[in-house]
Amino acid sequence: MSYADITFCDQNPIKRWLQQRRLADAIQLTAHFQGINTVLDFGAGNGELSKRLINFFPKAHIICYEPTFDLMAEAQKNTEKFQQIRFVSDMGAVSKESVDLLYCLEVFEHLPVNEAEKAFSLIRSVLRNSGIAIMGVPIEVYLPALYKGIFRMTRRFGDFDATPGNVLRATVGFPPQSRPINEIATGWWYHPHHLGFDYRRFRALLKSQHLMILKQSASPIPIFGAWINPEIYFVVQKVNKIPPLF
Repeated sequence: MSYADITFCDQNPIKRWLQQRRLADAIQLTAHFQGINTVLDFGAGNGELSKRLINFFPKAHIICYEPTFDLMAEAQKNTEKFQQIRFVSDMGAVSKESVDLLYCLEVFEHLPVNEAEKAFSLIRSVLRNSGIAIMGVPIEVYLPALYKGIFRMTRRFGDFDATPGNVLRATVGFPPQSRPINEIATGWWYHPHHLGFDYRRFRALLKSQHLMILKQSASPIPIFGAWINPEIYFVVQKVNKIPPLF
C-alpha cells in the first residue's frame, strides 16, 4: 500500500479532505512571504507538497528531500511533470545555510529521540540565519486522541494505536511513552504510529533547538485551537540565540 493510499487517496472522504487541507493550511501560513529563492520539503513523502509549492513560489528552487527509497520513487512518479523540483535523498547535497523556507510536515511524530536530534541538526544546517520553517505535527492528546482512536479502532482494533487503554491514556493527556519502533531506511528508525506523540513536548523541544516560535496555528479550524483540531503548525525562525521570555 502506497503513502497516497493511506493519506490523499484514503477510502474515507473525511480523511482525504483533512490530508488535502493540511497541505493547503501549511502553505497558506507562508504564501505571503517575499524574496523566497529556495524552498525545502523535508521528509516529503510522495511529493504532493513539493508539487503544490510550485504554484505559490514559481520562481523559487524547490527541493524535495525524502531519505527512503520507496517514498522517493513515489514522489518522483507523482511529480514527474514538474521539472522545477530537485530530488535529494541525502541532505549532504543541500548547501549549508541555503534554504529560505523549509516545510517539515508529519515527520517528527515518527522520529525517536536520536533521529529527531539528527533531523533538527540537518534543518538548522541548511536554513539560512533568520530562515523560516513550518513544522506540522498531529495532535494526539485530549479530544483529538479520542476521535482518532475511535476511527482507528474501527479499522484495526487491537493495534498499538487502536486499543481502548492507549486511546484513553492519550485522551486524558497522558499518552503511552513506550512506542513500537521499526527501521524505515538504513540507519533511520521510526515510530509507525502517531499515538504516543505529544505536541506539547515537541513545542518545548523547538525552543531548545535555536528555533524561535513566531506563530502556532491549528488545522483545519484555527479558531478552535489544539483542543479540537487534529493538526498543529509551528512557524519557527532560525536564530543564533533564543531571547529570554522575561
